Amino acid sequence: MQFIDQARITVRAGRGGDGIVAFRREKYVPAGGPAGGDGGNGGNVVLEADANLQTLLDFKYKRLFPAPDGRRGGPNRCTGASGKDLLIKVPCGTEVRDHTTGILLGDLTKVGEFLVVAFGGRGGLGNAHYLSNRNRAPEKFTEGRDGEEWLLQLELKLLAEVGIIGLPNAGKSTLIAVLSAARPKIADYPFTTLVPNLGVVCRPSGDGTVFADIPGLIAGAAQGSGLGHDFLRHIERTRLLIHLLDAGAENPVEDLLVVEKELAAYGHGLVERPRLLVLNKQELLDSVRQHELVDALQAASGRELIVISAAMALGLDGLLAQVWKELGV
Repeated sequence: MQFIDQARITVRAGRGGDGIVAFRREKYVPAGGPAGGDGGNGGNVVLEADANLQTLLDFKYKRLFPAPDGRRGGPNRCTGASGKDLLIKVPCGTEVRDHTTGILLGDLTKVGEFLVVAFGGRGGLGNAHYLSNRNRAPEKFTEGRDGEEWLLQLELKLLAEVGIIGLPNAGKSTLIAVLSAARPKIADYPFTTLVPNLGVVCRPSGDGTVFADIPGLIAGAAQGSGLGHDFLRHIERTRLLIHLLDAGAENPVEDLLVVEKELAAYGHGLVERPRLLVLNKQELLDSVRQHELVDALQAASGRELIVISAAMALGLDGLLAQVWKELGV
């Protein structure tokens, strides 16, 4: 399935039905008077969060979403049928903005949460409304009003409690594959992961916690370089970040500083977000090199370092114990 996390759509609410001019025509009822009914209201356009959707792919090929119009009024003061609301399903975590102004209209984060994004037009009035002492046989009616039409920008931000970040080839996909049932693409070249991967990791209580493997960041990601710029938004909602470093890299300390700089440049409070510093690929280090790297990384970051090997499944229990502690599990 193709992962699409941004979409632009036009929503058009239904037009109200017209009122009509009609007079009461019944046997033995002379001068029955005006009896034109009102038009029905146009349908609204409503967005609803659906747990079964994980992407905005449905909006890639269909961009216009019109709601049904209201029906015109009928004789004998019969009101026309209102147009049914158009219900559009979106993934949980979808932000809805007005494309022209950028104003946030709503943020659908919970299953079943809904947002009315376009209101239908009111139905017109029939001539029965214009009866007065001065005008006993009005022939006036009003037309229905047009519904609202808006150009919307949809942005999906994944709902994950833990985000795994780091430079390309740090082993993020391997780690989430070992910790959960997720099966991301894994290879020994950079930028193997082109879209975020989600995995559910079992807590000690038996509940599940969602981990997200975010595609690799590079220098300049916050300004639009590489893939990281496209997916930095997905770690805005996370409660905890795991910053994964490659023990086999030429300069892990420099790699650490690159990612820290990009988090600060992107903003949105990411640099203040609680995070664990984890050195991966322990199997590539001897004891002397490991000791040197641990000291250097802790001095550069001011944080305790956790050393693991995702591929060899070493140190993962200690990592998860620290994750649960940070999350208050």
